[in-house]
Amino acid sequence: MAFTDKPHLILFFMMSSTLILFVSVIDLSNASAETPSSGGDGFLPLAKKHVLIRNKVRNKQILNVHCKSSEDDFGMVHIPWNGTWGFRFHVNFWKTTKYHCHFTWYKGGSHYFYIFKASRDDKPFGDPPVCKECIWDVGRSDENPICRIPHEMGYLPYCFKWEDGP
Repeated sequence: MAFTDKPHLILFFMMSSTLILFVSVIDLSNASAETPSSGGDGFLPLAKKHVLIRNKVRNKQILNVHCKSSEDDFGMVHIPWNGTWGFRFHVNFWKTTKYHCHFTWYKGGSHYFYIFKASRDDKPFGDPPVCKECIWDVGRSDENPICRIPHEMGYLPYCFKWEDGP
């Protein structure tokens, strides 16, 4: 009986080859260093990401954070003032990954923001640039209350308004 007479073996070989290819792409996503002008790890699907949220609220209160995506829900987390909390994930193949967070603190109100959007944070040559470790300061000012902090010295933070919307 010839090899081609067994279609399940051919299918197994094709699936194994595809899996090996994807594993090598995932390993390559760590190869390039993050720089503001290069697309860094934004060119590859399934890039590893680390979101880090730092509590910088001006009244030094505990920051309550609830972040979730269509697949993950991290529940309510309480970050002490000047403390940090983070999570790790991979950008999906279609680069549509989004994590939405709800922020509250004493006398700070209730606010929403997409802490990670592939269309903003994993866009080659975007402004802000691609981040592998996306560091966010929450509550530093009333005008631009949430800022992504670049790793590189000398670069200004990328600050945003809340996305509270209706």
